[in-house]
This record gives sequence, C-alpha cells and structure tokens, in this order.
Amino acid sequence: MESRVATNEVMESVRLLMSGAIDYAGLFPPSAVSMSEAVLKYATYRNSNYSWMLGRFVCSVARLEELADAARDFVSRDAAHVWRVAAVAGDDLYDTIRRIEDFNANNGPGLVCDVVEMKADTIYQIESVSQNLPRGLTVYFEIDPKVELVEKLMAIASSGQRAKLRTGGVTPEAFPKSVDIVRFVTACVAANVPFKATAGLHHPIRCHRPLTYAADSPKGTMHGFLNLFLMTGFAIESYRRSFLEDVMEEEFEEVFEFDAAGMKWRNEYVLTNHQIERLRTIGIQSFGSCSFDEPIEDLQALGML
Repeated sequence: MESRVATNEVMESVRLLMSGAIDYAGLFPPSAVSMSEAVLKYATYRNSNYSWMLGRFVCSVARLEELADAARDFVSRDAAHVWRVAAVAGDDLYDTIRRIEDFNANNGPGLVCDVVEMKADTIYQIESVSQNLPRGLTVYFEIDPKVELVEKLMAIASSGQRAKLRTGGVTPEAFPKSVDIVRFVTACVAANVPFKATAGLHHPIRCHRPLTYAADSPKGTMHGFLNLFLMTGFAIESYRRSFLEDVMEEEFEEVFEFDAAGMKWRNEYVLTNHQIERLRTIGIQSFGSCSFDEPIEDLQALGML
C-alpha cells in the first residue's frame, strides 16, 4: 500500500461507492492469518490514506477476548477513533450475545462490537434473537437465498435488522450463481432490508482466478464487488432481472466508467452520485474480505484510486 492518495483526490462517485465498504476478515480463509498479524494489518490500514474505505474488523465471537488482548495497545494509541468489530456468532446464539455484552463492557468505548453476523435457518430464530438484542447491536442474518427467502426477509424487516449473503468460498461450488445473487438483492430491495456480502469478493470485476493463495489452489469464477454494488444500484432503480444478471456477469473492466458526477456502464446506463449514495444507504452496506490490499491494488489498476 505504498501508493498513497488523499480522500479529497478521489472522485466523488468512487468515494461515495467505497466509503467504509470493506470489512477486514483476515482471520478467515483463504488468508487465515494469526490474530496478532490481523490486528497489526488492521491498525496499519486505519492509518493509511485508504482508511476511508475500511469498515469493521471481523472476528468470531469465540476469539473476542483474544482480539481485545492483541488490540489493546493499538486502541489506546488510537483513542480518538473507535475500533468497531463485527462478531461472527457461534452455534449458541444466546451465548454469543452474552460474550458480546461482556466484551463491550470490558473494552468500550475504544473497542466496540456493534454488529453480529449469524446464520438463521428459521423465521423463529430471526424473531427470537431480534427480541433479545442489547441496545446498540445490529444483526446481519445470513440466510439461504433458495429457502423461504421472502418470508425470512419480511421477518428481518419487521425486526429492523439486516441480511447477509455468502458470495463465495475456497471451492468453485461455494460461489452462488448470478441469478441467485440477483434474486437475493431484488428481494432485499423490495423488503427494504439493507444487507452485506461476504467471501469471494477480493476483486472489483468478475474474473476467473485461483480461489486460495496455495500453489495448487483450485480456480473458479469469482464475483466482482464492483459488479455487485452497481447491480444493487440498478436494482433499486427497478431495472429488470435479466439486465441485473448481465451486470453481475460483466467481465470487461473498460465498460465501467466513473467521473465526478457518477458512473456509467456500457456507455449507456447511468447511476448518479445521488443514486450511488442511495445504494450504499438502503442497499449494500459492506462486504467482508480477508484482504484489504487486493481490492485497493485492483482499484488502482482500474484508475479509480
């Protein structure tokens, strides 16, 4: 991250699209670095000129105490700014809530867990957890886009919580089809449910690449986070599903154009800055990535940074 750029030098359209967009998940595969390395990296990113793109530190709830120990010195030196954490829940959802409450009581206000990410297989789980949340904690419910999607999103909307979509993994089979992602996003938009995505979104444009950092890594087609963000914007503007699928499957970087007023796809379809701000406010909130460097480097190569 040696190439440095100040926020005010970035085009307004790019700044609106990417502000706080990348939740750092270096503890998770395929990166899976140690806690001490992940904390050091996160602290470094927070002090870089790309800190405006950085979101929360993602950590399993079982490792919250380990995080507190590793981050204590960094947090004390960064007293003017809160370190925000997204905790990935364990199997016992009520134990998860208890651990988060203890973590916040012992480490706030400098280090605070204000988001929990948990799988929800039933509507009852969504309603039960939402009714027992402590103040200031938001849940992103990870739901299967193929099973009772609309019903679960209605329950999430009623509870005032948010949704989560898994968009990849370390095997080709872990990546959902574009049609399923579009179905999830359009259902979230219809239900007025903000959402986040996680896994497999290291690169801005859809591409075929190794899925891990191993020399013998399997290769597969990875969804692009730029495709996903812009598709969400077009979904909010009520574009047809077949169009949204085309956006998700676009692999030519040159057809994505940004300027001071907004962005254009294929020299014809436009999202203004107001629409970009709207897609980040009511649509996609962030995406989890085990690398912060890769998205930055790719955006630099695209001329966006």
